[in-house]
Amino acid sequence: MSGRPLPATRRRCKLEPMDTADPAALVERLNALRLEHRELDEQIGQLVLDLEADELIIKRLKKRKLQLKDCIARLESALIPDEPA
Repeated sequence: MSGRPLPATRRRCKLEPMDTADPAALVERLNALRLEHRELDEQIGQLVLDLEADELIIKRLKKRKLQLKDCIARLESALIPDEPA
């Protein structure tokens, strides 16, 4: 393992709320992220069909969509209670 730091998206999701103790807040944030992810998916789908669409914009939207997916996965795992050993 090298001494290089991980990219910011791998260290901690910048989109996550700081307080993960409130499950209701996590569920609300999770729903908002899922909605944004779906909207991005639709927007990307429309742009891909457009022959004049800017490839850089599509690439950035796909990157944002992947970041949202990572954040959603982290929040979902935060909602799962830890099992006692």
